[in-house]
Amino acid sequence: MEHAVAATPAWAELLYLVAGVLFILSLRGLSSPESSQRGNQYGMVGMAIAVVTTLIVHPVGLPLIIAAIAIGGSIGWFIAQKIKMTAMPELVAGFHSLVGLAAVLVGASAFLNPDAFGIVDGVTGLIHPVSRIELGLGVAIGAITFSGSIIAFLKLSGRMSGSPILLPGRHVINLGLLAGIIGLIAYFVTDQAEWIFWTVMVLAFIIGFLLIVPIGGADMPVVISMLNSYSGWAAAAMGFTLQNTAMIITGALVGSSGAILSYIMCKAMNRSFISVIAGGFGAESDAGGAKAGGVAKAYKAGSAEDAAFIMKNAESVIIIPGYGMAVSQAQHALREMGDLLRKEGVSVKYAIHPVAGRMPGHMNVLLAEANVPYDEVFELEDINGEFAQADVAFVIGANDVTNPAAKTDKTSPIYGMPVLDVEKAKTVLFIKRSMGGVGYAGVDNEVFYMDNTMMLLADAKKMVENIVKALAH
Repeated sequence: MEHAVAATPAWAELLYLVAGVLFILSLRGLSSPESSQRGNQYGMVGMAIAVVTTLIVHPVGLPLIIAAIAIGGSIGWFIAQKIKMTAMPELVAGFHSLVGLAAVLVGASAFLNPDAFGIVDGVTGLIHPVSRIELGLGVAIGAITFSGSIIAFLKLSGRMSGSPILLPGRHVINLGLLAGIIGLIAYFVTDQAEWIFWTVMVLAFIIGFLLIVPIGGADMPVVISMLNSYSGWAAAAMGFTLQNTAMIITGALVGSSGAILSYIMCKAMNRSFISVIAGGFGAESDAGGAKAGGVAKAYKAGSAEDAAFIMKNAESVIIIPGYGMAVSQAQHALREMGDLLRKEGVSVKYAIHPVAGRMPGHMNVLLAEANVPYDEVFELEDINGEFAQADVAFVIGANDVTNPAAKTDKTSPIYGMPVLDVEKAKTVLFIKRSMGGVGYAGVDNEVFYMDNTMMLLADAKKMVENIVKALAH
């Protein structure tokens, strides 16, 4: 006899719909810094409605579920309290891996105990063919998300080199594995053999690893949004298996929004969307442009007092924040510096590159945390034309996104990526910890050695604080 899961009550479906609407409003709110806080609130309320509704409709094992929520919530709260803003990208990658692993575990549970999920055909005693497709896709996407996110986490946290690791014949291997996964899922519809299910899972874990390993640091922000998309589609596939409307809606929203964001970022970086999701397709092992450690070049060094004098006597200053600002947590001192310059009658603007930092919007979040007015923050396409008229370009910890090699050096891993034209300003003040390091893409920046550039070699926060003191006196 077919095991049937009780139909979801109409009131529960209505609440799931309300949760879905709140998720849509959340995404809309997150599209702008001004409305992002309200967007987060919509998302939290929507998730609370979805979770509580599910617990009421499916009260089986409620004590264990509540205990699991309490444990997971406590861990999440603890991490949120301790995590630094600079570690947020790898935290996001880590969370994506957990979403992928959850999809894999749910799929495995459904395969091993299909009666409990109501996906068994009463006549044949086998899993419904449609449910097998859902299980195969959900487990495959979840496994890719898990292993790919683990590699992204290792790269972003510095536990693995950010440089591309290019394996011989990687595209042939990836295409072969992908074809094998698709073929096995198709075969799984006609044959419910255990070896097919577990093989799909193993192959998906392997291809997730192989897809992310060859992607370099310059493209890592795209990888973050791409993995976010994968986690959404994995959740949506499992939503069909669990017959949960909220999961289907939420997964589809996350999957589609992540894919759109990945495409927008690829376009902003002049990258091929297909090439990035295919695992750095087209990258060459000898590409890399100018690396650190070559012949020493002459550069002009300056002090905080020099920088304060130059900016105090300027008419316009454009500030370009980067990952170095995030590492040193210099955003509050930077805002104070901007306030002092405005009191002197200087025009102050902030220029944000789409991929500055390690994840989309990283710099925007940091500046918002320091209460920098939103109307002073501009995206690359809105401000790039102003550098030629600017008196000072103040670069704080940004390297790859200001590197002219992206426009001139075809061997560079960042070639073709739109960059901020800081070298066109009358004076470039460039804060960098030392001349020994290079950006995340591993490329030296020729702006360091230009005649109109003054290098301010120090910890970013300390340097800005000293500039603030000089301006105040």
